[in-house]
Amino acid sequence: MMKKILLLLGVFLVLVLHSQELPPIQTYTTSEYDGENQNWMISQDSKGYIFVANNLGLLEFNGSEWIPYRSPNNTVLRAVKVIDDRIYSGCYEEFGYWKRNDLGDLDYYSLIPKLGEKILNEDQIWDIISYEEWVLFQAGHALYFYNKTSETFKTINSENIIYKVFKVNNQIYYHVANEGIYVLEDGEPKLVIDDNIVLEDRVIDVFQHHEKLIILSRNSGFFQFDGHKLSEWNVSSNKRLKELNVFSSIRLKDKSFVLGSISDGLIKINTNGAIEYEINQRNGLANNTVLSLFEDDENNVWTGLDNGINCINVDSSIKTFIDYYGNIGTVYTTLIFNDYLYVGTNQGLFYRALGSKNEDFTFIKGTAGQVWSLYNDSNRNLFCGHHLGTFIIEENTAKSISTILGAWNFKKIPNHDDLLLQGNYDGLYVLQKNSESWYVRNKIDGFKNSSRFFEINDRNQILVNNEYKGVFRIQLDSTLHEVVDIKRQSELSLGKNSGLITYKGNILYTSEDGVFDYKKNEGKFVKNTDLSEKVSPYKSAKMVVDQRGKLWLFSDQNISFIENDNLTNKPELTTISIPLNLRKGILGFENIQHIEKEKYVLGTSYGYLTLNASQISNETDYFVYLNSVKIADRDDKVLKLPIKDRGVFEHKQGALFFDYSVPEYNKFLDVKYQYKLNGKMERWSAWSEQSSLQFENLPFGDYNLEIRAKVGNQRTKNTVNYPFTIDRPWYISNIAIIVYLIMLSVIGLLVHKAYKFYYERIIRHEHLKNERQIVQVKNEKLNQDIEGKNRELAISTMSIIKKNEMLRKIKKELKKAKNKSDIGSAVELIDNNLNNTKDWKFFKEAFNNADKDFMDKIKAKHPELTPNDLKFCAYLRLNLSSKEMAPLLNISIKSVETKRYRLRKKLQLQHDDSLVNYILKF
Repeated sequence: MMKKILLLLGVFLVLVLHSQELPPIQTYTTSEYDGENQNWMISQDSKGYIFVANNLGLLEFNGSEWIPYRSPNNTVLRAVKVIDDRIYSGCYEEFGYWKRNDLGDLDYYSLIPKLGEKILNEDQIWDIISYEEWVLFQAGHALYFYNKTSETFKTINSENIIYKVFKVNNQIYYHVANEGIYVLEDGEPKLVIDDNIVLEDRVIDVFQHHEKLIILSRNSGFFQFDGHKLSEWNVSSNKRLKELNVFSSIRLKDKSFVLGSISDGLIKINTNGAIEYEINQRNGLANNTVLSLFEDDENNVWTGLDNGINCINVDSSIKTFIDYYGNIGTVYTTLIFNDYLYVGTNQGLFYRALGSKNEDFTFIKGTAGQVWSLYNDSNRNLFCGHHLGTFIIEENTAKSISTILGAWNFKKIPNHDDLLLQGNYDGLYVLQKNSESWYVRNKIDGFKNSSRFFEINDRNQILVNNEYKGVFRIQLDSTLHEVVDIKRQSELSLGKNSGLITYKGNILYTSEDGVFDYKKNEGKFVKNTDLSEKVSPYKSAKMVVDQRGKLWLFSDQNISFIENDNLTNKPELTTISIPLNLRKGILGFENIQHIEKEKYVLGTSYGYLTLNASQISNETDYFVYLNSVKIADRDDKVLKLPIKDRGVFEHKQGALFFDYSVPEYNKFLDVKYQYKLNGKMERWSAWSEQSSLQFENLPFGDYNLEIRAKVGNQRTKNTVNYPFTIDRPWYISNIAIIVYLIMLSVIGLLVHKAYKFYYERIIRHEHLKNERQIVQVKNEKLNQDIEGKNRELAISTMSIIKKNEMLRKIKKELKKAKNKSDIGSAVELIDNNLNNTKDWKFFKEAFNNADKDFMDKIKAKHPELTPNDLKFCAYLRLNLSSKEMAPLLNISIKSVETKRYRLRKKLQLQHDDSLVNYILKF
């Protein structure tokens, strides 16, 4: 008997599943943030960047990338606080602040030297608080107040350990071991609470609540202090808190509380002190030890854990139920019926009371296996379409009414309240209700295709959509037993994930081609332009009409619903950014149900989401920031560059890297980026989740990089601009161009001179040529003159010779006369004419005109020559023979030979030397 009881108890534990709807949780592991396990304190700067005090040192998270900085002395960093533009931090025997430099990195500045003699010895900094113009550093045995203006310190020491310091209503409280809680008044500590609770237990936090102080202890829960007495705060959460070991806490902006424990995770408590939910390692937290808590500017709660970091979107409009242990499975359908939430999965049907968020899901026995659909028959019956058949559900029991495999869906048959049309793997069936229950009345003969999507109108016409065969219009007989006519709607193309649904009395078909209305009178589908434009592009053509008449559609990046405007009656599209990769829905089996007001439940592959549409806001201002600019040379050496300065880079110096981000931490919001590089591409790039850019081998010129982002469907308020210049390559740099100009000038000058020299040579050549021609002409003229003179000389010489010959002949003939006395005067006259010096003068003048330098040259060389010798030389230069010279000299030929001989001697010629040739040389 005991074994049976234990068996039943085990079955109950399996069938009853622990469930909780929780806010979305984002987890960051040590490998992601590149640090060590423990995270002691968290803070945030004005840009929204997160800073974590980690065992390694300081961690910075910009929304896209974690950047670790080692602590200044390589000890555990236990405190961090952003105040103004500084990130103050503290560790073992060291505290100071970090400040961002021009490169976007953080530089550390120690404040220890400013302490002077008040040395932090063998102690750690555990907390940092901003207090007016002071920064308070809490150590184990002292409080160090640093004045940001005067850069001086004020110190309050304690012999006992200071457990914790608190800032409440701009007053500083601190808890000292074995002493109690002090408050600082007029710069001096004053003991205000010394009750046994604060002496024996640790105070985790102090809050203000209705003019009272709320004291949170580690092991005893909440207490309240009215200024005189410490008493237990009468809240429901105290019972649970006394079971826990609380280590950290925070009061949120909405006045609720979040507590972190040492071994039981996180507890969310509302303003009335009641527990809303608990999150631990079993339902989403990375670790059960919560060392620190922080609320950021967007009301997210960050948890610094003993191993890892979580970001919890406590204010999100989305809550998640996640089946971490696989007990429920993938949700294919959900339905609200009689104040119960029913969830149909691949493992069966489960339910729980709608009003209890923390109640467990219970398995409905007999429904193990694939559930395809749930149908509410006017709040009278709940039908379950199952792989194994059809069931009617009554709270926690399932009654089988059909074992025909594969019940896809159910539709009401017009004008027949007792009939339902059911689509199955093998066609269509009619269900009928009798006085006792529902049963399968008949299968519709003549149609055997799988009928997952179908609609029926008041003409007994059924439209069935089969993704692989198309849409068929089926005309039934009046009894709904058989098909009398069937036609494929040829105007529609086949489409995977296409859908068919009735919306506002119209049958709609949706596919990749758009949305189509069915026109009953025409018997065909016509494209609905308005709806097609609003839903395109989409990922799945599955459409759902909820209980409030909204038409829901599902895309890759969003889910959307369509409502008709009350004034214009035109469809209006409302888009909610929940990307498919985050909502984890099953493509083609999307399901959504209205719960209450603006709250909906959406099935997913790991459980379900609840969505409160009234909390969705697009009023958040998002900004994108440039985090770093780097350049890597050809040796892969990376150099960071100033972010705010205009970049100037050498041509082909290496690759340029840009890192940027939007500090947004909502799990169900995707951040995507676009860029435009003015100077190379004048259009925006496609949207991408990548938060870095790389450019290589950019040509020289001026560029301006623009980066913008969108969070979900909302654009960032700003656009990042980074102007930079790629210098010309060295061979076309300004200096090179100047050198080229100088070289061109020099070359031009040289070419000019070369051309000038060339043309001057040509001119000189032409001038010389012309001069030669002139000389030649002159020489020719001179030669002509000489020839003329020579002719004249020859003529005169010949005339003298002929005259003398004639005179000699006349003289000879006269000498033959008998009367000599009568011819004496004539002979004398002839002799005078033969020895006439006038003939010589005439000859000499003609000879000098023809060869004017000869007489001077030969006389200069042979000054001993007589005039007769010169005359004889002149005749020799004319190359006259002895016979020709004899008449000219009025001597005999023999005497001429004698004169030749004597002249040779005077000229000192050798025997073999030619006298004429020698004379001709002059």
